[in-house]
Amino acid sequence: MINQKMAALGNNRSSIRELFEYGSRRAAEVGRENVFDFSIGNPSVPAPEAVRRAILEEAAGDPVALHGYTAAQGLTTVRQALADDLNRRFGMDYTGDSLYLTAGAAAALSCVFKAIACPGDEIAVLAPYFPEYLMFIESGAGAKAVVVPPDVQGFQIDFAALEQRLNERTKAVVINSPNNPSGVVYTEQTICRLAALLRAKETQYGHPIYLISDEPYRELVYDGVAAPFVPGYYDDTIVCYSYSKSLSLPGERIGYVLVPPRAADSADLYAAVCGAGRALGYVCAPSLFQRVVARCTGMTGDLTVYKTNRDLLYDGLTAMGYRCVKPAGAFYLFPQTLEPDDRAFCERAKKYDLLLVPGTDFGAPGHMRISYCVTTDTIRRALPLFEKLTREYQ
Repeated sequence: MINQKMAALGNNRSSIRELFEYGSRRAAEVGRENVFDFSIGNPSVPAPEAVRRAILEEAAGDPVALHGYTAAQGLTTVRQALADDLNRRFGMDYTGDSLYLTAGAAAALSCVFKAIACPGDEIAVLAPYFPEYLMFIESGAGAKAVVVPPDVQGFQIDFAALEQRLNERTKAVVINSPNNPSGVVYTEQTICRLAALLRAKETQYGHPIYLISDEPYRELVYDGVAAPFVPGYYDDTIVCYSYSKSLSLPGERIGYVLVPPRAADSADLYAAVCGAGRALGYVCAPSLFQRVVARCTGMTGDLTVYKTNRDLLYDGLTAMGYRCVKPAGAFYLFPQTLEPDDRAFCERAKKYDLLLVPGTDFGAPGHMRISYCVTTDTIRRALPLFEKLTREYQ
């Protein structure tokens, strides 16, 4: 007998993946250029030239060492290089022993949830959220995911709703800023207020409450906005990071867990992350790309492309009457749909070959996620189709 819970997860795939595959089938019928696939966050900006150079230079070295196993937590030299970069940019004092390299942010999150979760624990997730959080927490780590409803006015944090859901069983709170799907960046005021609330609750309940900061979009910010570096505001922070978005390397699966030394029980916490990696089989992140990111950390692709796309799409849709919080980061727009049933709206959009993801999947019904990491020409040609769709509701 197989595990029926796992079979159900395999059979009930995410809406994002289903839409992406629908788009591929539809492209075979009408041509790829006639399908406006805004469903998936696959970077459309090439990796920086430094990435290509690093790959070529590393590939010229000893192939046995290049493609061999590394230590389970990653190469010592690479982890130190990443720590040095964080120290330089954010004024911290980390060593490589604070970092555990992973196959992307998904593995980082899975290791952290597995490392901290004990029977009966709860982990609070702030909507709108990346849908896989719930799976990682409940099916992967065996904890209970507690969803905090969104503040739809600005997509900061509904603190009253969060405080209502914190209790003595709360082990952690998960945040994602810049946010997928809203593109909103939490302000310094928001982070300070969150830190103060969690410190008060730690005192009240007599145990640490970890703040898990999921940061794959940290560098993707616009208009002079900066994403606050959360460990600088709250000691009990664990950072999960990926180079998929900043360096346009989603297929290479490389990221890390940062366990700051100031976090409660940091030595045991780091050991637990290593143990979780072992239990889940997430050891030895890709060797070549460990070396590549060490040489390119802190860099990004050409963000002006994403900013151009954001402005075109935001200005075009709001002129048509869509209500939307203007994103300051990532590469998503999260407008309200023109009817309460966001799934029905997104299904109707398929008539115009517009592929949009319902906000319900992110814990925010009545919205849709539009991924604008596409060509600028795609957005220009899609706007008249959005206009036709909009007219159906007027």
